[in-house]
Amino acid sequence: MGDRILVVEDDDTVRRLIRMLLEDESFEVVEAATGQDAVDLFDQSIDLVLLDVRLPVMNGFDVCRRIRKESNVPVIMVTAQNDSHDVVTGLEIGADDYVTKPFNDRELLARVRVQLRRRESEDPAERLVLGSLEVVPDAGLAHRDGEPLALTRTEFHLLCHFLSHPNRVWSRDQLLQRIWGYDYSGDGRLVDTHIARLRAKIEPDPAHPTMLQTVRGLGYKMVREQP
Repeated sequence: MGDRILVVEDDDTVRRLIRMLLEDESFEVVEAATGQDAVDLFDQSIDLVLLDVRLPVMNGFDVCRRIRKESNVPVIMVTAQNDSHDVVTGLEIGADDYVTKPFNDRELLARVRVQLRRRESEDPAERLVLGSLEVVPDAGLAHRDGEPLALTRTEFHLLCHFLSHPNRVWSRDQLLQRIWGYDYSGDGRLVDTHIARLRAKIEPDPAHPTMLQTVRGLGYKMVREQP
């Protein structure tokens, strides 16, 4: 079997369909019908979590928070269609991506594959340095002022990308293509939320960023002082 995916969904029919879809693609599936089951079943052998938001007793947000305390494993939230609050909340607490119900099988598989490919596609540079920031992509390490940064997989990938291209402006659409690997039809919430989370971890004053700056009307750039 291939990568292990924890599918957390309280609807038995939907969970069974997702399991069959993933197993047809040679993924190994671990099933959880409740949030508590998900927390109990999660361990370091899980390669990705597909997590429904609307769960009884312990909802998907609480499960994501618990997982983030011990792992940066990719988490894809499953939300109600057009529920902006669920999308933003999920991303703010550390989810890497989201998919809305009802979802297309190919779309779901694409999101799963993109997140799993991250392990093979990090920037090969030995060391990236900008001011107080130091990142070793191959080792998955990031420090600020010598202290380790607790970054999710997506935040780490985003930081490596910006550090590898200092002073270059990247639009939201370009970042969606480069970091998430496919088109989100102009939905910039994914980018904006991850930028905000990354700034909170790398900037001395996130409300007034000096490194990861917004270029009004264009996008974002990582500023490196010119010699």
